[in-house]
Amino acid sequence: MKKNTLLIIIASVIALSGGSISQRLLTTDRSQTAPAAIEFSLPDLSGKQRNIKEWQGKILIINFWATWCPPCLKEIPEFIKIQDEFADMGLQFIGIAIDEKSAVEEYLNTLAINYPQLIAGDTGITLSHQLGNIVNAVPFTLIVNQQGQIIHRQPGELSREKIIETITPLL
Repeated sequence: MKKNTLLIIIASVIALSGGSISQRLLTTDRSQTAPAAIEFSLPDLSGKQRNIKEWQGKILIINFWATWCPPCLKEIPEFIKIQDEFADMGLQFIGIAIDEKSAVEEYLNTLAINYPQLIAGDTGITLSHQLGNIVNAVPFTLIVNQQGQIIHRQPGELSREKIIETITPLL
């Protein structure tokens, strides 16, 4: 009887240790393993390659969106307002369209967006995944500090309140 109890205790300790190690590996903060700074280049609507370093030193809100995505289109008017309010404080929105250039141009004829739009097409899906979009959500938005480090990832809609809460300590 004592041997069985001892075996159960040993098995429990091994299982608990293995579970604890697995949990630590699976819940490691992705920002700790992410590169120190984001690096990519994409064309804008005129076809000019734009490198993310162009906005180095600013608070970036990088929004992956598509014209066929109702939640994406819903949040854009608020992004326009926030860009107007905080541009002088070093805030820069960047739209990355996971869409065809013609569809983006057609949409932009209906709404004056006051921040750069980059055209990624299908490569935008891969890029968003590399930047932490593990659920492949659209919209997907990153907030990046002035040092180029991702400080917030948002699959799905991003509210004004969450943006203000996240950027306020950086301003």
